[in-house]
Amino acid sequence: MNWDWEKLRENQQKFEKKREGGGPGMPKPPQMDEILNKLKGFKFPGGFLVIIILLALFFGSSTFFTIKLDEVGVIQRFGKFTRIAQPGLSFKFPSGIEKVTKVKIKRIYKEEFGFQTVQGSSNYRFSSESSSQDTSLMLTGDLNVAVVPWIVQYRISNPRNYLFEVKDVRAILRDMSEASMRTVVGDRSINEVISKREEIALAAKEMLQKEMNEAKSGINVVTIEMKKTNVPEPVQNSFNEVNQATQEKEQTIYKAREEYNKAVPLARGEAKRVIKDAEGYAIDRVNRAQGDAAKFSAVYKEYIKAKDVTKKRIYLESMLEVFPNLGAKYIIDSEQKNLLPFLNMGGVTPSSNPQNRFLNKSE
Repeated sequence: MNWDWEKLRENQQKFEKKREGGGPGMPKPPQMDEILNKLKGFKFPGGFLVIIILLALFFGSSTFFTIKLDEVGVIQRFGKFTRIAQPGLSFKFPSGIEKVTKVKIKRIYKEEFGFQTVQGSSNYRFSSESSSQDTSLMLTGDLNVAVVPWIVQYRISNPRNYLFEVKDVRAILRDMSEASMRTVVGDRSINEVISKREEIALAAKEMLQKEMNEAKSGINVVTIEMKKTNVPEPVQNSFNEVNQATQEKEQTIYKAREEYNKAVPLARGEAKRVIKDAEGYAIDRVNRAQGDAAKFSAVYKEYIKAKDVTKKRIYLESMLEVFPNLGAKYIIDSEQKNLLPFLNMGGVTPSSNPQNRFLNKSE
């Protein structure tokens, strides 16, 4: 498209002529001489006193100021930091010389990552912005993707560093918070990221505080709160199935260990009992044998000392044990030559009765 530059210049010249001549539709601008004459003729009501009062009000309002209990005042003189004013009524030089910036040091600020809190409610929802979604998506140590939303709560601990050391404190806080969280999450598995949120939040808080101190940001990280961590929505069903299978596997292993813990200790206890019984029986047999041997040795020693007496004593002791079990006894003279037996008409002959014994004195 070609422009008609000559026609454009003509229109511009006509517009300037109308403006200078005050043509129809174009008001004539006021001249400088008229403005100066009006200013010279203007007089303040009340004269010089009003000017003094206005100046006093101006300097008074810019000289005295009040600091609330939850804040401090950072004072600059010609742009350079000079001091910090504590809560209460304070004094400074008028505006243009000293400037005060009020910083709330007791208020807890927060930054949200991966979600936005619903106004007027304790609920929250995930942000639809792509940057927020990219912030919450993290790669875990076992090469899984997790959705990790969290909140950083902080307080201004050093107002001077907060105002002058870092150009954009909020930006560096968000960047370092994301870097710290990604570092901590990258060292853990997906199951640890889901189940150990408090541990991860504590590790991220320590790392973030260290980085903010090195940057001289003047910020103290109060806490990092992790919201519900999960996997991305397209793979949630598959991930839940894997978790269910893993839980069933662990439950089966637990039951097997429970049965093992019941059977093996019982078998070990039974084996120890049998071993102890065998050891006790062996000790008993050995002790009995040793006792019998000791008894036999003692008897033999006494027998050596007096063979006849010991022999007769042993004979008598043996007969005391044998005679009560013999039944009927018949004692006859050893010099008896003939013995007339009687026929037992009852059907039992004396020789067939085991209780009949014919003994002589020599026996």
